[in-house]
Amino acid sequence: MNIRHRLILMNFLQFFIWGSWLLTIGAYWFQNKQWSGTNFGAVFSTMGIASIFMPAIAGIIADKWINAERLYGIFHLIGGLILFVLPQINDPELFFWVMLVNMMFYMPTIGLSITVAYTSLKMNQYSIIKSYPPIRVWGTVGFIVALWVISLLKFETTPYQFYVASAASFLLGIYAFSLPACRPMGKGHRPDLASALGLNAFALFKNRKMAWFFIFAMLLGASLQLTNAYGDTFLHDFAKIPKFADAIAVKYPAIIMSISQISETLFILTIPFFLKRFGIKKVMLMSMVAWVLRFGLFAYGDPTGGLWMIVLSCIIYGMAFDFFNISGSIFVETQSIPAIRASSQGLFMMMTNGFGAFLGSRISGIVIDKFFKVNGEFVWKEIWIAFALYSLLVAVLFAVLFKHEHDPAEVEQAHH
Repeated sequence: MNIRHRLILMNFLQFFIWGSWLLTIGAYWFQNKQWSGTNFGAVFSTMGIASIFMPAIAGIIADKWINAERLYGIFHLIGGLILFVLPQINDPELFFWVMLVNMMFYMPTIGLSITVAYTSLKMNQYSIIKSYPPIRVWGTVGFIVALWVISLLKFETTPYQFYVASAASFLLGIYAFSLPACRPMGKGHRPDLASALGLNAFALFKNRKMAWFFIFAMLLGASLQLTNAYGDTFLHDFAKIPKFADAIAVKYPAIIMSISQISETLFILTIPFFLKRFGIKKVMLMSMVAWVLRFGLFAYGDPTGGLWMIVLSCIIYGMAFDFFNISGSIFVETQSIPAIRASSQGLFMMMTNGFGAFLGSRISGIVIDKFFKVNGEFVWKEIWIAFALYSLLVAVLFAVLFKHEHDPAEVEQAHH
């Protein structure tokens, strides 16, 4: 098997693990355990908490002491063990702590997988710009396949989703040790702590435009968590209404939700065109308007006559996600000097997947419990309208507060 095929398998398994439970844990939590939204918000915030500090720590370890592919394998073996234990837990607070430990080992593997891929491609004289995106797309395919497997096996509300994720994690953990050696490149080099943790990138906050950009990155990071946390269990809840109970979307909600990931892979390909033509501000505004439509269509959709709204919402998700996450990463690239390029991307990830994910998960869980539950049942229409209004407010504030003149040359430079 050549190195590209081996890296494709690595990426496929990397995101298969996550896809096995990320979008369906809400169905397990609310449909099976009937635990509270506040506790669920806490559990969903664990990836945000872990993303704030663990990727930086894992990066230092891989830079100085342990081969990246070995550390990657060790983390997945530990993660597999924790995922295997999760279904045995019957207390939501203990579940939070165990999931937090799981996320502390899983979140750094996303960065480590990129390190392993880049190093392996360079060693084999491949162009990263040409070779990596077609390899990375297989990660999204892995996520989609996992969703289909969990849905078709009827595991969405059961603990078996965690066993599937655990088996994939063990498999990837063992497989990682067969990947090319990615030796520590920073042995003997002693960066200061601020540099090692990427804190020097915080200097970007001195620039008002960048400060606003990172604040909006955090606010949109919250939107992403809302859709990941509640989309699947929203469709499951239609099963309680007799006229919807036998609809395909209710029987296999994860398959419907996987349209979002399929759309994501297609919208990635349109980003260079949109960025060059419209510029970062308009592209990011498109993302924010897409979030408003994503939630608004959920509010008025249903699994039969309104199925087209739910499907359209999933297609729009591709634009909502990619036009901010991928375009935002390119924007950060154009605004950062080479010395802080990596840590600037780390800061962008910290604001979206870290603080944004944490705040979005925690606050939404508390607000839903307090205002959007009647006799223990979710009031879904009002929940999605509230999320849509939140996204609209973010879009209006962004249009007014974020000042940026479009320069096509800047975007061109980021591609080369």
